[in-house]
Amino acid sequence: AEYRILLRQDNADIRLTKKGHQLGLASDERMERVIDKEQDILSLTKKLKEMRVSPEMNSDLENLNTATLREKIAPINLLKRPELSIYQIEGLNGELGQMLNGYSNEVKEQAEIDIKYETYIDREQKLAEKIGKLEHYKILPDFDYSRVKALSSEAREKLKQIKPETIGQASRISGVSPSDISVLTVYLGK
Repeated sequence: AEYRILLRQDNADIRLTKKGHQLGLASDERMERVIDKEQDILSLTKKLKEMRVSPEMNSDLENLNTATLREKIAPINLLKRPELSIYQIEGLNGELGQMLNGYSNEVKEQAEIDIKYETYIDREQKLAEKIGKLEHYKILPDFDYSRVKALSSEAREKLKQIKPETIGQASRISGVSPSDISVLTVYLGK
């Protein structure tokens, strides 16, 4: 898949159940479960942003081989640390643990993934939207890809061989990466 960060196994139900429901493949009950899960993920993420934990947990943080706190911070900032999981921060503070216990493991794990990879997910989402807007942007049939030195060698060869008519077609060619498409769009002036 072109957008591996967006098209993950852990979010497949959220991405695909709506489409399945529209086609009559997913029941109303399943659709409701997915909607509830999405709302729980948003609720948990919001609480992790709003809540504050104090340096009183520093000895526990030291035991987990992570930096200690100097002031109160939001638990979401602890969760962004690669060495900490949601289950580890759950045991750091009674109030935090109690709040997290109100959510299913599936919701906690999805929220953790979304939080840890937020920057990468946002970047890839913006790239996908940009390329989506260029889906129908035409490429001249006699365009000389060898002039675009910033393209990878594989992309240059595939584009010369296949001669896509649009940026959208070029983006779906195996061996042509999203970064190659970005280079091509810059070169074409879009």
